[in-house]
Amino acid sequence: MTILALEIGPARLAAIEIADDVGSDGLQQIPVPEHGAWDQVRDLLLGIAAGRDVVAVGIASHGPIDMASGVVAPTRIREWQSGFPLVESVQKLFPAASVVLALDGVCLSLAERHFGATQEVMDSLSIHLSDTIVGGVMVGGFVVVGRTGNAGQVGHVLVPGFDEVCECGGRGCLEAVAGGSALIKWAKGQGWGGNSLDSLVADAQAGERIAVSALERAGTALGRVIASVAPLLDIDRVVVGGPIAVAGSPLWKPLQSAIAMHARLPVLTGLRAVPSDLEDLGLLAGAGVIALTSQAE
Repeated sequence: MTILALEIGPARLAAIEIADDVGSDGLQQIPVPEHGAWDQVRDLLLGIAAGRDVVAVGIASHGPIDMASGVVAPTRIREWQSGFPLVESVQKLFPAASVVLALDGVCLSLAERHFGATQEVMDSLSIHLSDTIVGGVMVGGFVVVGRTGNAGQVGHVLVPGFDEVCECGGRGCLEAVAGGSALIKWAKGQGWGGNSLDSLVADAQAGERIAVSALERAGTALGRVIASVAPLLDIDRVVVGGPIAVAGSPLWKPLQSAIAMHARLPVLTGLRAVPSDLEDLGLLAGAGVIALTSQAE
């Protein structure tokens, strides 16, 4: 019985088999290609399946998605912008399998709920900071999916005091301030000489002034958004992961300071923001959860 998890991310396509004896060394991933995205996805899945009978495939996809129809239109895959029938396409590869789709943030929240930092709480917000920002919400122990499947997109919550243009067309979105692409653009505008998120994070860890300022700016913006979302949902745990949010990152001090300054309601005294331990497997782990759930139903 073979169960697969697939991630359609803003920067990578990734897949893994879901099994007790399969670890991170079983992960297969490639950068999102300029062309032929479906061909690459197909090859990833067939390579991991290796001719075996696949009974379930769980898919975590960057948004927007239409969960009911199984169509995705992730912002970073241009050829899918008008909508790509991902569930139907995967189903044709594995006709006997149950194929289930969820937004990447929903899968992230499920992964934190089952394997990570929100196992012992009922209400939480899970965030992954990379080139873009992924978010998922859990209320009463249940992950919020939303009308179309696109709930939890904290990257498009407005940040007080910021007015940068976002990829979505709006202004002042968190992703336009604290997303990796936005951080690189801001740092370059300040004179930083690097060209990748990894190098920005490394320079910040080494104390380079502009890189540190970029992550501190992101931390302030993220803290303000958390302080805005927390009273709306009455949450007590926020988990932040991704390369920008590694332990010791300059992001954390201004993030915590902004929360302390703005989340002042008495009911929020237990609010905690903590780093994630899931590293780069969170979305796939969540996709595995929905695949396994489909087998239990």
